[in-house]
Amino acid sequence: MGILIHKGTKVLIQGITGHEGLFHTQKMMDFGTHIVAGVTPGRGGEWVLDGKIPVFDSVKTAVDMTGAEVSALFVPARFAADAMYEAADAGISLIVCITEGIPIADTMRVHEYLSHTGTLLIGPNSPGILTPGESKTGIIPGEIAKPGSVGVVSRSGTLTYEVLYTLMSNNIGVSTCVGIGGDPIVGMNFVEVLRLFEDDPHTEQVVLIGEIGGNEEEKAADFISREMTKPVVALVVGKNSPSGKRMGHAGAIIEGSTGSVQEKVEALAKAAVKIAETPDDIPSLLLK
Repeated sequence: MGILIHKGTKVLIQGITGHEGLFHTQKMMDFGTHIVAGVTPGRGGEWVLDGKIPVFDSVKTAVDMTGAEVSALFVPARFAADAMYEAADAGISLIVCITEGIPIADTMRVHEYLSHTGTLLIGPNSPGILTPGESKTGIIPGEIAKPGSVGVVSRSGTLTYEVLYTLMSNNIGVSTCVGIGGDPIVGMNFVEVLRLFEDDPHTEQVVLIGEIGGNEEEKAADFISREMTKPVVALVVGKNSPSGKRMGHAGAIIEGSTGSVQEKVEALAKAAVKIAETPDDIPSLLLK
């Protein structure tokens, strides 16, 4: 068992009747995720995926009828903020927002709103959460990781997949993998996820995957130096990225003298974090 989700977690899908929603819902079900409902306004009363999943008009109705605890968002960017408000108002404890391209102003308003509720947010622009052998919420491929004791937290999607596969290829298992999202403003950050791993008895070491832009890695380094007792290995990418040019994610941009790989690596190294140059370096650093 890892953090945030486990085998018994009841998940609903907002935007389940869209192409992406249906496709990834089936993948999650194939993995063993306990999906209890879907939500698409105006489609309530329908059933999808060969009659396995009921569709409701609202999150509140879905929660009342099924006891859903976690929501995965596969709704278009223009509707995403309202979908997150609706999920929080319905009592959902964790929102995993896969949607990308949400305006920063919308995310800021959602972030402020959720701060007054008991609802946690992963994302936007997140690949989701994977607890190998138990449950996954999002789009992380389930077959690229095995159960184990290494926690993974990442700002990058595809790099996360590469690291998970590298760990599995070296017979290293994962407790939970959390993709916090690559936007400038996200819900749960590195520090909040690291704190969960620090308190998790099933996690013995942590891999942190960072990238250029912002100062989340520096904040993580400060937390690690002050409160973390478990070993941390970090990989920060974007070493050759030019200043002022966005690289991939909306949050991956060096502005002036801030947000560079060098700054982040120096802060993490000062906190006694082991630094990997490539994903292939991570297994040996974990085993030292």
